[in-house]
Amino acid sequence: MSNLLKKEKGFTLIEIVLVLAIAGLLLVIVFLAVSGAQKSRRDSQRKNDVSRIAAQLESFASNDNGLYPGMAGASQTWAQFTASNYITSANLNDPSTSAAYTYDAAYSAAPAQGHVSYRTGLACDGSAMGRGYSVNMGLEQGVNCRDNK
Repeated sequence: MSNLLKKEKGFTLIEIVLVLAIAGLLLVIVFLAVSGAQKSRRDSQRKNDVSRIAAQLESFASNDNGLYPGMAGASQTWAQFTASNYITSANLNDPSTSAAYTYDAAYSAAPAQGHVSYRTGLACDGSAMGRGYSVNMGLEQGVNCRDNK
C-alpha cells in the first residue's frame, strides 16, 4: 500500500513539452524583434545616404550654373555624375552588402533594395517642379524618395 501512495519525483512528458514550446515561442519573438530592428537600422542608413546623395547633387549644381546632372546644358549626365568624384568621394555603400549602391540608368518609382533612381523636372509624387530633381532608393521596408521642391 505504501508503494501506491508514494509520489514519483520529476516532470511529466507534457510538462517538459510545454516548457520547450514556451521557450521556443519566446526565442522566435526575440529573433523577429532583432531582425526588424536590424532592417530599420539599415534602412535608416540608406535614408541618410539619400540625403548625402542630395547634398552631392546640390554641390554639383552649385559648380554647374545651377544645373543638375542630366539637365539640358549640364556638364554631366546621371551616369557620369555617379562615376564622378561627387559620388565616389562620398563612399556610399549599401549597409547590408557593403557594396556600392547601384545607380539605375532609368528612373524607377520602386527601385530594388540598394538601387538609386534619379530624374529631373519631376517631384517624388510625379508633379512638375521645373529645375528640380527627385532621388529614389529601394529600402528593405519600402522606398525612400527625396526631392528638392
